[in-house]
Amino acid sequence: VQLQASGGGLVQAGGSLRLSCASSEGTFSSYHMGWFRQGQGKEREFVAAITWHGDSQYYAESVKGRFTISRDNAKNTVYLQMNSLKTRDTAVYYCAAALRRSDWRGYYYEVRGYDFWGQGTQVTVSS
Repeated sequence: VQLQASGGGLVQAGGSLRLSCASSEGTFSSYHMGWFRQGQGKEREFVAAITWHGDSQYYAESVKGRFTISRDNAKNTVYLQMNSLKTRDTAVYYCAAALRRSDWRGYYYEVRGYDFWGQGTQVTVSS
């Protein structure tokens, strides 16, 4: 699965951005999807995830109430709406796809829970 993330950029603290991740695969709806981020010198960390049919969403505590993950399977695209951005949200954001394993809900927040990764898009939040 090829994933293409876009929508990153420079924004002031308190602002908003919407990231998109498009897949060229017609089987996009077969995958659970996730967003991770990696700040400079830091490990990649979980941000949000959504099940293949979109009925369940999961969030890291640090973004809960500010970020919203959604998907449009007809457009083969997953989104991450980011509001009330903080300087600590600065990172490269990656989208990822997970095969529909029955135990995925046990590790949706881990890098190992995903099988395919996009190239990342930079988000910089200035104070």
